[in-house]
Amino acid sequence: MSSPLILSIDAMGGDHAPEIIIDGLVHFFKNRKRTVKILLHGDEAQLSPLLAQHEDIRGHCEIRHTELEVDMSAKPSEAVRRAKGSSMWNAVRAVKDGEAHVAVSAGNTGALMAISKVVLRMMKGVHRPAIVASWPTARGFSSVLDVGANIDCTAAQLIEFAIMGEAFHRAVHGAANPSVGLLNVGEEELKGNDQVREADGVLRSGELEMNYFGFVEGNDISAGKTDVVVTDGFTGNIALKTAEGMARLVGGWVREALTSSLVAKFAAALLQLGALKSLRAKMDPRSVNGGVFLGLNGVVVKSHGGTDGLGFATALRIALEMADSSYLIEVERNIARLEATKQGGDAQSSSQETA
Repeated sequence: MSSPLILSIDAMGGDHAPEIIIDGLVHFFKNRKRTVKILLHGDEAQLSPLLAQHEDIRGHCEIRHTELEVDMSAKPSEAVRRAKGSSMWNAVRAVKDGEAHVAVSAGNTGALMAISKVVLRMMKGVHRPAIVASWPTARGFSSVLDVGANIDCTAAQLIEFAIMGEAFHRAVHGAANPSVGLLNVGEEELKGNDQVREADGVLRSGELEMNYFGFVEGNDISAGKTDVVVTDGFTGNIALKTAEGMARLVGGWVREALTSSLVAKFAAALLQLGALKSLRAKMDPRSVNGGVFLGLNGVVVKSHGGTDGLGFATALRIALEMADSSYLIEVERNIARLEATKQGGDAQSSSQETA
């Protein structure tokens, strides 16, 4: 039997913790064949009674007691100063200490990012972390990053995001050779700002052995034109929130149309058995819950704070896939290749100046 993969969970993070954490574990362990162990960081007085109600998962879980937790409204700097010993800090620390493969939290996003950077540190050659989201498309899912960690990005950082996004998509979505696109205001080479055009030039060079497509536009994301879409956190976050709002709007229109009359309600009842059920599943945000912090010396998964048990189970599934992948090795290899490319370019420039 293979050794267990260990997930370290902030059991007190989120709007409805710790109840939804345990509920999420119940859903997560249904039909789970891979051996998984859970480290639950939080108040044992609250967690033990909840676990006692579920004999089927209790044997997979170990409670690491702490009464401290990070408030959902805490500022990142404040959280770092006061977080040591909290459920969030300890969940990330377990990855740092080699006790767990991945940390998962539904807590304060800014605090989790700040704590993760302090505890795990950045990977060598990576300047900033990025948050990647799985985006439903006509072809399945695309991986979009950054969706909120970095407002302004240099060309070098966009290239790093491309490397990390490619490795993430291969790990989580199973594409052997994922295609990568840079989000831009047009597909023509002259379009976009200096940072995007500079990043495009490096990615087109072929030095990274990446399946680089080129520029993609906003409407190409949901069409699934490329497997990975790279952008800065300002643009990515606006795009993500816009898509979420549109999904809610369309969902409201569908509900309104299907409840407008007795005939519509009857038709909706029949559709529940087929097409409508499938559509609802595709539009359910819980099916894509879980943003991954990329660029750290370890993996941290951020669940939406307001999700329910099903949504948290999705975040745990993503965490498991990351733990069971070669993501960190792949990123390290391509970052090293990128650094070698930079050094080669610097040496050539120096030689030309000397001449």
